[in-house]
Amino acid sequence: MKYDYVIVGSGLFGAVFAHEMTKKGKKCLVLEKREHIGGNIYTESTSNINVHKYGAHIFHTNDKDIWDYVNQFVSFNNYINSPVAIYKDELYNLPFNMNTFSKLWGIKKPSEAKEIIEEQIKNSGITEPTNLEEQAIKMVGIDIYEKLIKGYTKKQWGREPKKLPAFIIKRLPLRFTYDNNYFNDKYQGIPEGGYTLLIEKLLDNVDLKLSVDFLDDIEKYESMGNKIVYTGPIDALFDYKLGMLEYRGLRFESMEMNSENFQGNAVVNYTEEHIEYTRIIEHKHFESVNTDTTIITKEYPSEWKLGDERYYPVNDAKNQDLYNKYRKLAGEKKNYILGGRLAEYKYYDMHIVIRSALNAVRKEV
Repeated sequence: MKYDYVIVGSGLFGAVFAHEMTKKGKKCLVLEKREHIGGNIYTESTSNINVHKYGAHIFHTNDKDIWDYVNQFVSFNNYINSPVAIYKDELYNLPFNMNTFSKLWGIKKPSEAKEIIEEQIKNSGITEPTNLEEQAIKMVGIDIYEKLIKGYTKKQWGREPKKLPAFIIKRLPLRFTYDNNYFNDKYQGIPEGGYTLLIEKLLDNVDLKLSVDFLDDIEKYESMGNKIVYTGPIDALFDYKLGMLEYRGLRFESMEMNSENFQGNAVVNYTEEHIEYTRIIEHKHFESVNTDTTIITKEYPSEWKLGDERYYPVNDAKNQDLYNKYRKLAGEKKNYILGGRLAEYKYYDMHIVIRSALNAVRKEV
């Protein structure tokens, strides 16, 4: 069968594009390399708990149109992301807020916290940050950096913070209130029933093939569609002929425990470098389900190698330059549409991926 669009990948970009084009009467085929749909937002029900198989995903946005868009398929709960961090058996609230500052320095007022942070920044002598370490200290001072950022960052990226670009840390929330809500976005939550249900609704009435790798037979699948929507790794599309883009990997260690509640929170970060995992996820707290057991997942950052799942792009100057060269090559494929975090080599929040897919649809029609 000839399709209007052969869509490579069933993550959010591919699923939204397929849904919208199918609504417009176009014939779409989605090819998924994995044995399941959804990409990295895939959730799997185990013992009545929706387990985030590829790490925690919390939907958040200020874009009401996107919020309304996803809610037409599934209902979202009112989960508020309020992670905590543990350093040497001491517990700190994230994002860095007045609860954090009070625990660190025994103070109560925002003015006291600001004075301490400003003094530490002044004493550091940093004016124009050139790397992640300097950027972090310029934002939050030395105490917070040493206890809650340095070790976690070294584990997460496998590199000294001094060797990482400054922009990586610029997303770091910092507020002088007793508000533990990590995101400032107006809308946030978790799909009731898990993210897989959202993808299933998006792909309703769309032809789908699982366990099919587009790259194994590109010419065959190209011949099946008038256009190709590609959401896979951009360097793999060109058989890595210019070199391989770098990522950080993750290893997950999950276990079901004969306990109703293990840590009392969905996300707990461990910031000391000698503790190999960066955080523990307790999945039932995302949806507040009532079960006799609980499932936790420890996340271990790792060096990525070919064959591993790709998680975090290493967006330093070298890799960005290589990506730009691949993007130029992709521009020569006139019947291709590229989208999503792997094809664009970016760390994307979910609402931005959806907006990007909707924009791609709008451009097509």
